Amino acid sequence: MAQSASLISKVKGFQYNKRYTPPILITFILLGAHLSFGILESYGRLLTAIAATFITEAVLHKLMVGGWRNMSSAYISGISVGILVRSPFLWPYALCGIISIASKYVLRLKDQHLWNPSNFGIVAILVLAPGSVAGLSIQWGNNVWAMILIWAIGSVSIWKLRRFHICATYVISFFIFAFIRSWLTGDPFLAEISPITGPMYQLFVFFMITDPKTTVKSKKGQYAVAFLIAFAEFFFRLGEAIYAPFYALFVVGPIALLVEMWWNGRLQKDKQKSVVAN
Repeated sequence: MAQSASLISKVKGFQYNKRYTPPILITFILLGAHLSFGILESYGRLLTAIAATFITEAVLHKLMVGGWRNMSSAYISGISVGILVRSPFLWPYALCGIISIASKYVLRLKDQHLWNPSNFGIVAILVLAPGSVAGLSIQWGNNVWAMILIWAIGSVSIWKLRRFHICATYVISFFIFAFIRSWLTGDPFLAEISPITGPMYQLFVFFMITDPKTTVKSKKGQYAVAFLIAFAEFFFRLGEAIYAPFYALFVVGPIALLVEMWWNGRLQKDKQKSVVAN
Protein backbone atom coordinates (compact mmCIF):
# COMPACT_ATOMS: atom_id res chain seq x y z
CA MET A 1 0.00 0.00 0.00
CA ALA A 2 2.77 2.41 0.90
CA GLN A 3 4.49 1.79 -2.45
CA SER A 4 1.23 2.32 -4.35
CA ALA A 5 0.55 5.57 -2.50
CA SER A 6 4.09 6.75 -3.24
CA LEU A 7 3.67 5.93 -6.96
CA ILE A 8 0.32 7.74 -7.13
CA SER A 9 1.77 10.83 -5.46
CA LYS A 10 4.65 10.87 -7.94
CA VAL A 11 2.24 10.62 -10.89
CA LYS A 12 0.07 13.42 -9.51
CA GLY A 13 3.15 15.56 -8.92
CA PHE A 14 4.50 15.02 -12.43
CA GLN A 15 4.79 18.20 -14.47
CA TYR A 16 5.42 18.02 -18.18
CA ASN A 17 8.41 20.10 -19.27
CA LYS A 18 7.65 22.13 -22.41
CA ARG A 19 11.26 21.81 -23.56
CA TYR A 20 10.46 18.22 -24.59
CA THR A 21 7.66 19.25 -26.97
CA PRO A 22 9.94 20.10 -29.94
CA PRO A 23 11.96 16.84 -29.68
CA ILE A 24 8.74 14.81 -29.54
CA LEU A 25 7.28 16.72 -32.48
CA ILE A 26 10.35 16.30 -34.67
CA THR A 27 10.33 12.58 -33.87
CA PHE A 28 6.74 12.38 -35.15
CA ILE A 29 7.75 14.21 -38.33
CA LEU A 30 10.67 11.82 -38.82
CA LEU A 31 8.51 8.73 -38.31
CA GLY A 32 5.64 10.01 -40.44
CA ALA A 33 7.88 11.06 -43.31
CA HIS A 34 10.02 7.93 -43.29
CA LEU A 35 7.22 5.39 -42.86
CA SER A 36 5.23 7.09 -45.63
CA PHE A 37 8.01 7.69 -48.13
CA GLY A 38 11.28 6.31 -46.75
CA ILE A 39 12.91 9.75 -46.83
CA LEU A 40 15.98 8.75 -44.80
CA GLU A 41 19.07 7.84 -46.79
CA SER A 42 19.84 5.30 -44.06
CA TYR A 43 19.57 4.95 -40.31
CA GLY A 44 23.38 5.02 -40.15
CA ARG A 45 23.48 8.51 -41.65
CA LEU A 46 20.78 9.73 -39.25
CA LEU A 47 22.64 8.31 -36.25
CA THR A 48 25.89 9.84 -37.51
CA ALA A 49 24.27 13.28 -37.58
CA ILE A 50 22.75 12.86 -34.11
CA ALA A 51 26.04 11.57 -32.67
CA ALA A 52 27.92 14.52 -34.16
CA THR A 53 25.52 17.07 -32.67
CA PHE A 54 25.48 15.37 -29.25
CA ILE A 55 29.27 15.11 -29.00
CA THR A 56 29.84 18.66 -30.26
CA GLU A 57 27.23 20.08 -27.88
CA ALA A 58 28.65 18.21 -24.88
CA VAL A 59 32.27 19.12 -25.58
CA LEU A 60 31.78 22.80 -26.47
CA HIS A 61 29.35 23.46 -23.62
CA LYS A 62 31.73 21.83 -21.13
CA LEU A 63 34.71 23.82 -22.44
CA MET A 64 33.07 27.21 -22.92
CA VAL A 65 30.30 27.28 -20.31
CA GLY A 66 30.99 24.49 -17.88
CA GLY A 67 28.76 21.69 -16.71
CA TRP A 68 26.49 19.54 -18.85
CA ARG A 69 23.70 20.76 -21.09
CA ASN A 70 20.24 19.41 -21.88
CA MET A 71 20.48 17.71 -25.29
CA SER A 72 17.06 18.68 -26.68
CA SER A 73 18.56 21.25 -29.04
CA ALA A 74 21.27 18.85 -30.20
CA TYR A 75 18.66 16.16 -30.84
CA ILE A 76 16.55 18.51 -32.96
CA SER A 77 19.59 19.64 -34.93
CA GLY A 78 20.75 16.06 -35.44
CA ILE A 79 17.41 14.85 -36.77
CA SER A 80 17.08 17.95 -38.96
CA VAL A 81 20.48 17.26 -40.50
CA GLY A 82 19.65 13.56 -40.91
CA ILE A 83 16.44 14.38 -42.76
CA LEU A 84 17.52 17.39 -44.81
CA VAL A 85 21.01 16.39 -45.97
CA ARG A 86 21.34 14.13 -48.99
CA SER A 87 24.71 12.51 -49.68
CA PRO A 88 26.15 9.07 -50.49
CA PHE A 89 28.87 9.76 -47.90
CA LEU A 90 28.78 9.76 -44.12
CA TRP A 91 31.12 12.71 -43.55
CA PRO A 92 28.67 15.44 -44.69
CA TYR A 93 26.22 14.35 -42.00
CA ALA A 94 28.90 14.53 -39.33
CA LEU A 95 30.34 17.81 -40.63
CA CYS A 96 26.94 19.46 -40.94
CA GLY A 97 26.05 18.40 -37.39
CA ILE A 98 29.34 19.76 -36.05
CA ILE A 99 28.97 23.07 -37.92
CA SER A 100 25.35 23.45 -36.74
CA ILE A 101 26.19 23.14 -33.05
CA ALA A 102 29.54 24.97 -33.25
CA SER A 103 27.78 28.01 -34.76
CA LYS A 104 25.96 28.51 -31.44
CA TYR A 105 29.22 28.88 -29.54
CA VAL A 106 31.36 30.67 -32.12
CA LEU A 107 29.07 33.11 -33.91
CA ARG A 108 27.78 35.08 -30.94
CA LEU A 109 27.16 38.71 -30.08
CA LYS A 110 26.30 39.90 -26.57
CA ASP A 111 25.92 36.28 -25.42
CA GLN A 112 23.42 35.60 -28.22
CA HIS A 113 23.91 33.26 -31.17
CA LEU A 114 22.53 34.80 -34.33
CA TRP A 115 21.67 31.86 -36.59
CA ASN A 116 19.37 28.92 -36.04
CA PRO A 117 21.93 26.07 -35.75
CA SER A 118 20.29 23.70 -38.24
CA ASN A 119 19.71 26.47 -40.74
CA PHE A 120 23.32 27.62 -40.52
CA GLY A 121 24.67 24.07 -40.83
CA ILE A 122 22.50 23.20 -43.84
CA VAL A 123 23.36 26.39 -45.73
CA ALA A 124 27.06 26.01 -44.87
CA ILE A 125 27.29 22.40 -46.11
CA LEU A 126 25.37 23.21 -49.30
CA VAL A 127 27.83 26.04 -50.05
CA LEU A 128 31.00 24.23 -48.93
CA ALA A 129 30.33 20.87 -50.60
CA PRO A 130 27.84 21.34 -53.46
CA GLY A 131 29.35 18.43 -55.37
CA SER A 132 28.86 15.97 -52.52
CA VAL A 133 25.71 17.23 -50.82
CA ALA A 134 22.15 18.05 -51.79
CA GLY A 135 19.09 18.94 -49.77
CA LEU A 136 15.87 17.01 -49.29
CA SER A 137 13.51 17.59 -52.21
CA ILE A 138 10.97 14.76 -51.70
CA GLN A 139 7.35 15.88 -51.37
CA TRP A 140 4.43 14.15 -49.66
CA GLY A 141 2.86 13.51 -53.06
CA ASN A 142 -0.80 12.52 -52.91
CA ASN A 143 -0.64 11.17 -49.37
CA VAL A 144 -2.43 14.09 -47.76
CA TRP A 145 -3.19 12.20 -44.54
CA ALA A 146 0.46 12.10 -43.52
CA MET A 147 0.72 15.83 -44.13
CA ILE A 148 -2.51 16.59 -42.24
CA LEU A 149 -1.41 14.48 -39.25
CA ILE A 150 1.97 16.19 -38.96
CA TRP A 151 0.53 19.68 -39.42
CA ALA A 152 -2.17 18.98 -36.83
CA ILE A 153 0.31 17.68 -34.24
CA GLY A 154 2.77 20.44 -35.06
CA SER A 155 0.20 23.22 -34.88
CA VAL A 156 -1.11 22.12 -31.49
CA SER A 157 2.41 21.74 -30.11
CA ILE A 158 3.60 25.11 -31.38
CA TRP A 159 0.38 26.77 -30.18
CA LYS A 160 1.05 25.47 -26.67
CA LEU A 161 4.53 26.98 -26.87
CA ARG A 162 2.88 30.30 -27.87
CA ARG A 163 4.69 30.50 -31.19
CA PHE A 164 1.91 29.46 -33.56
CA HIS A 165 1.50 33.05 -34.76
CA ILE A 166 4.99 32.88 -36.29
CA CYS A 167 4.14 29.75 -38.29
CA ALA A 168 0.75 31.13 -39.34
CA THR A 169 2.20 34.46 -40.49
CA TYR A 170 4.86 32.73 -42.57
CA VAL A 171 2.43 30.24 -44.14
CA ILE A 172 -0.12 32.93 -45.04
CA SER A 173 2.67 35.11 -46.48
CA PHE A 174 4.02 32.11 -48.43
CA PHE A 175 0.62 31.58 -50.07
CA ILE A 176 0.32 35.27 -50.94
CA PHE A 177 3.75 35.37 -52.53
CA ALA A 178 3.10 32.04 -54.28
CA PHE A 179 0.06 33.63 -55.91
CA ILE A 180 2.15 36.62 -57.01
CA ARG A 181 4.87 34.30 -58.40
CA SER A 182 2.24 32.34 -60.28
CA TRP A 183 0.93 35.56 -61.79
CA LEU A 184 4.41 36.81 -62.71
CA THR A 185 5.81 33.57 -64.12
CA GLY A 186 2.69 31.92 -65.52
CA ASP A 187 3.33 28.76 -63.48
CA PRO A 188 0.29 27.00 -61.98
CA PHE A 189 -0.61 28.22 -58.49
CA LEU A 190 -0.74 24.65 -57.16
CA ALA A 191 2.81 24.09 -58.39
CA GLU A 192 3.96 27.19 -56.51
CA ILE A 193 2.42 26.10 -53.20
CA SER A 194 3.30 22.39 -53.46
CA PRO A 195 6.70 22.69 -51.69
CA ILE A 196 5.03 23.63 -48.42
CA THR A 197 3.47 20.15 -48.22
CA GLY A 198 6.89 18.49 -47.92
CA PRO A 199 8.83 17.44 -44.80
CA MET A 200 11.53 20.01 -45.60
CA TYR A 201 9.04 22.82 -45.04
CA GLN A 202 7.57 21.16 -41.96
CA LEU A 203 10.99 21.23 -40.32
CA PHE A 204 11.51 24.79 -41.51
CA VAL A 205 8.14 26.10 -40.29
CA PHE A 206 7.93 24.28 -36.96
CA PHE A 207 11.56 24.44 -35.86
CA MET A 208 13.77 26.90 -37.72
CA ILE A 209 11.66 30.06 -37.82
CA THR A 210 10.21 29.47 -34.34
CA ASP A 211 13.52 28.81 -32.55
CA PRO A 212 13.20 30.84 -29.30
CA LYS A 213 16.95 31.49 -29.14
CA THR A 214 17.15 33.08 -32.61
CA THR A 215 13.85 34.92 -32.97
CA VAL A 216 13.22 38.49 -31.90
CA LYS A 217 11.50 38.91 -28.56
CA SER A 218 8.60 41.25 -29.36
CA LYS A 219 5.44 39.70 -30.80
CA LYS A 220 5.07 42.48 -33.37
CA GLY A 221 8.65 41.88 -34.39
CA GLN A 222 7.97 38.15 -34.77
CA TYR A 223 5.06 38.87 -37.10
CA ALA A 224 7.23 41.21 -39.15
CA VAL A 225 10.21 38.85 -39.36
CA ALA A 226 8.05 35.88 -40.43
CA PHE A 227 6.63 38.03 -43.22
CA LEU A 228 10.09 39.25 -44.25
CA ILE A 229 11.41 35.69 -44.43
CA ALA A 230 8.61 34.79 -46.84
CA PHE A 231 9.29 38.02 -48.74
CA ALA A 232 13.00 37.21 -49.10
CA GLU A 233 12.14 33.66 -50.12
CA PHE A 234 9.91 35.09 -52.84
CA PHE A 235 12.94 36.64 -54.53
CA PHE A 236 15.12 33.57 -54.04
CA ARG A 237 12.40 31.49 -55.70
CA LEU A 238 12.12 33.92 -58.58
CA GLY A 239 15.86 33.35 -59.01
CA GLU A 240 15.14 29.59 -59.04
CA ALA A 241 17.06 28.89 -55.83
CA ILE A 242 16.12 25.35 -54.82
CA TYR A 243 16.72 25.90 -51.12
CA ALA A 244 15.09 29.32 -51.00
CA PRO A 245 13.58 29.11 -47.48
CA PHE A 246 16.94 28.23 -45.91
CA TYR A 247 18.69 31.09 -47.68
CA ALA A 248 15.90 33.51 -46.72
CA LEU A 249 16.13 32.67 -43.02
CA PHE A 250 19.93 32.68 -43.16
CA VAL A 251 19.83 36.32 -44.36
CA VAL A 252 16.79 37.76 -42.56
CA GLY A 253 17.08 36.08 -39.13
CA PRO A 254 20.46 37.50 -38.02
CA ILE A 255 19.70 40.95 -39.43
CA ALA A 256 16.47 41.04 -37.42
CA LEU A 257 18.31 40.10 -34.22
CA LEU A 258 21.00 42.72 -34.83
CA VAL A 259 18.36 45.40 -35.43
CA GLU A 260 16.58 44.39 -32.22
CA MET A 261 19.85 44.53 -30.25
CA TRP A 262 20.62 47.97 -31.65
CA TRP A 263 17.12 49.25 -30.91
CA ASN A 264 17.08 47.88 -27.36
CA GLY A 265 20.53 49.37 -26.75
CA ARG A 266 19.30 52.74 -27.97
CA LEU A 267 16.23 52.59 -25.72
CA GLN A 268 18.43 51.69 -22.76
CA LYS A 269 20.73 54.64 -23.42
CA ASP A 270 17.76 57.00 -23.73
CA LYS A 271 16.38 55.65 -20.45
CA GLN A 272 19.71 56.19 -18.71
CA LYS A 273 19.94 59.74 -20.05
CA SER A 274 16.42 60.44 -18.81
CA VAL A 275 17.29 59.15 -15.33
CA VAL A 276 20.44 61.29 -15.21
CA ALA A 277 18.55 64.36 -16.41
CA ASN A 278 15.94 63.94 -13.69
